Amino acid sequence: MTRNWRQNLIWLAVAVTGASAAGGIALNRGESINAIWFIVAAVCTYLIGYRFYSAWIAAKVLMLDDTRATPAERLADGRDYVPTNRWVVFGHHFAAIAGPGPLIGPTLAAQFGYLPGTLWILAGSVLAGCVQDMIVLFCSMRRDGRSLGQMARDELGPVGGFAALLATFLIMIILIAVLGLVVVNAMKHSPWATSTVAATIPIAVFIGIYMRYLRPGRVLEGSLLGVGLLLLSVGAGGWVDQQAGLREWFNHPGLPLAFAVIGYGLLAAILPVWLLLAPRDYLSTYMKLGTVVLLAVAIVILQPDVKMPALTQFIDGTGPIFAGSLFPFVFITIACGAISGFHSLISSGTTPKLLENERDIRMVGYGGMALESFVAIMALLAACVLDPGVYFAINSPAGVVGADPATAVATITSWGYPVTVEQMNSLAATMGEATLFARTGGAPSLAVGMASIFASAFGDHLLAMWYHFAIMFEAVFILTTLDAGTRVGRFMLQDMLGNFIPKLGQTSWYPSVVLSSCLVVAGWGYFLYIGVIDPNGGVNILWPLFGISNQLLAAIALTVATSILIKTGRVKYVWVTALPLLWLLILTSTAVFQKITSDDPRIGFFAAANDLQHKLDAGLLTADKAAVAPQLIFNQQLDACLALLFVVLLYLVVGDMLRMAWRRQRGLAVLPSSETPYQPSQLPKVMG
Repeated sequence: MTRNWRQNLIWLAVAVTGASAAGGIALNRGESINAIWFIVAAVCTYLIGYRFYSAWIAAKVLMLDDTRATPAERLADGRDYVPTNRWVVFGHHFAAIAGPGPLIGPTLAAQFGYLPGTLWILAGSVLAGCVQDMIVLFCSMRRDGRSLGQMARDELGPVGGFAALLATFLIMIILIAVLGLVVVNAMKHSPWATSTVAATIPIAVFIGIYMRYLRPGRVLEGSLLGVGLLLLSVGAGGWVDQQAGLREWFNHPGLPLAFAVIGYGLLAAILPVWLLLAPRDYLSTYMKLGTVVLLAVAIVILQPDVKMPALTQFIDGTGPIFAGSLFPFVFITIACGAISGFHSLISSGTTPKLLENERDIRMVGYGGMALESFVAIMALLAACVLDPGVYFAINSPAGVVGADPATAVATITSWGYPVTVEQMNSLAATMGEATLFARTGGAPSLAVGMASIFASAFGDHLLAMWYHFAIMFEAVFILTTLDAGTRVGRFMLQDMLGNFIPKLGQTSWYPSVVLSSCLVVAGWGYFLYIGVIDPNGGVNILWPLFGISNQLLAAIALTVATSILIKTGRVKYVWVTALPLLWLLILTSTAVFQKITSDDPRIGFFAAANDLQHKLDAGLLTADKAAVAPQLIFNQQLDACLALLFVVLLYLVVGDMLRMAWRRQRGLAVLPSSETPYQPSQLPKVMG
């Protein structure tokens, strides 16, 4: 009894501390607020959510059974289905889900101020994102590790299943294109960044060969060597930048870098997984976790003040980085870190084939997403501790604030965020860059924020090194998801093509591998190309579509999860997935409606296309802009059609779920649940 009282008092203290920190963040006005309060609020929120909400879902909603044999045990084949220690699975799962979204989305959304993004990241993750990942993982494990599209087909029928599969594939194309755009913008005209990122590829290949052939079984040795080489690549990049001849090999505009990323994506999809994909994922886990922990420690040591106001004037939709009002676009911009549909592909992909005990679903599904949400909070802080003028100078495209530095700083200063040309030039020099103006995409400003925190806490004389370390850290995030996403897209396309030509559905048949990989890379490569040639940096076009697509995919995942809860007799708990689903339906429908019907060229896809067509016809564009205008016009129209198609597919899936629920309620026949029968586990139970 005494122990229970102590535990209750401890959790009460955690709740009060977290509520106080969150309340201070929300209610603070006029005075600067210390970044430490964001960490306190986040950690307490995640602890409370994990300890109570996830435990309740595990016990009451899902009724996890640790005596039940998992697919990893029943179908063990030594390749895909392998019973694996839960901590190893946790590391793999986190590496797979933690792409650039939780880094870039919060950075871009900081244009609204620190408050909206903070509240959405905290509330969205514990009530929606973590819940989606946990329940989709459970549903897939109870169905032999089936994919989201397969579960939709089995539980809803051919219409909802096909709609879910097609939407998932098309959304993957958009997601990968935006990832490529972010890394291209980070490397553009930066020999140091480009050489560092380029070095990570042969390092991953070398470690793959080293751990498979040269020193098999020496995991720790290979890990230390790989991390050491990654860190060395940052210093080597600085040396390359100082060599007049070498630096020009890596000093490129966006288009050649885009083609290089496209070529890399094709190789990553075709090469054996052990040669590039596996070692890159493995090394990225160390880099991701280590850097996030180091950033949190630096913030605790430094305790910087957040300089961005709680709310900016851009909540009305006039933001320079991307247009659109606070609702719905803060919820669309910050997808990963709050709730991400991409996670449902991982939770119904490799992860359910590895877990050896159902009780681990809670730690891996809910806990993994909570850790990614913490990454998002760190990214938001790194952006908000910058001077707002510097933040907007880095992230605002030249087409909005002005092409020359003097015009840009005058425009930004007129908004009430003072900045000077000298300040930006000095900052660029200390970061080892030629310029930081109009470095859109979020990655450069995030790297500046991270470098400033690291340098202040651990040594100002290494500022340029910290900046390019942060760029490498972001690139590892991005390329890990880009190559994994390309491979997943290839599997999905092969599955669809196999319905027409069975031979193409064989994932190991090399001609099918090459053909499907080329088609997938050509799809996302096209959107990457259009984003790169866009005079405004591509972010205003692609990131809203990225966010909408990701949230639509999350809505599809929650729809499938809701249908499974209904069919398996858990109707009284259906609100656990239905409420987040309803919220996402409202968000995505509103965002797509605005992107299609808005008369503002910076918001509406059709409006932007018509505005650009008018300027082209009137001869108001410069020669270089006129040359790419037809492609940009077509792409804006294509984006509008894609957004509309995504919504139609989502409502087909939701409609199929409601049809099934109505038929079941009336006692009519529905497809039987595809859950596999219970089999007792024969694996020894490990306590803890």
